[in-house]
Amino acid sequence: MDRNVLDRSEFLGEYNISEEEFASAEMTWEELRAIYNDYTSIQDHLTEIGKDFVDAYLYDIERAGIHSYRYRTKEPKHLIEKILRKRREDKAKFAYINRENYHKYITDLIGIRVFFLYREDWIHFHRYITSVFENNPDIYVIDRIRDFDEDAGHYYIAERPKVYKRAGDSRIYDEKLIDIKSDGIYRSLHYIVKFKGYYVEIQGRTLFEEGWSEIDHDIVYPYFTNDEMLKDFSTLLNRLSGMADEMSSYFRRMRATKEEWERALRDMKELADGCEEKLRRKPN
Repeated sequence: MDRNVLDRSEFLGEYNISEEEFASAEMTWEELRAIYNDYTSIQDHLTEIGKDFVDAYLYDIERAGIHSYRYRTKEPKHLIEKILRKRREDKAKFAYINRENYHKYITDLIGIRVFFLYREDWIHFHRYITSVFENNPDIYVIDRIRDFDEDAGHYYIAERPKVYKRAGDSRIYDEKLIDIKSDGIYRSLHYIVKFKGYYVEIQGRTLFEEGWSEIDHDIVYPYFTNDEMLKDFSTLLNRLSGMADEMSSYFRRMRATKEEWERALRDMKELADGCEEKLRRKPN
């Protein structure tokens, strides 16, 4: 399908959307196509904004407290699918979305992933991102239209940072700093930053979590979430990635303990050697 032409029947078939599901979103195809056309016209500009963001804030990965990163703009057809899905899930919240304001509703047109080697390293990135961007709860966005700041030069964190974790995960998050969600099997940090007139969504994950998430999104989410067999395999892979993260953290703690023991042994040896030398020098 031509990127600049959105065909209704092909789109619905590709994304496994029935006519009943489309109708329940109560949004005209003409409006969706207008959103599609507008987005494709600004996508290159959004890509440049994403590049500016990573160059300014993430290029120095040690300063940012991360292992690595990548960024992308939302694929145009994925945007249309998401709008339909959000309309079905929460019609009141997305009641007034249209070709003029969709960028005020959809916060991941520009998406950035940051990766950690160890799950507990999230705190380093959290401290960094909340130090380089204003993080004032008084200006968090509640109403997508009313609260949208038209000042493209005002850069700030637009929603309370949150983390999704599995029940039973290690207690490494501080609820005073971040909103903790513990439903489901999804693991990820989320920050929404207003930058150069658009929202930028930053997701933070470990490398193991990213591997599971990419496979799950490629095979299951969001088009085959009712397939029990695929969901079961995805859940198993998620558990394995969680175990790998736990083992990685434990591995690092073992190394730290080993290094501490070795330092203690060296100190004891130096002390013993010093005492022995004093005894040798002591006159009879």
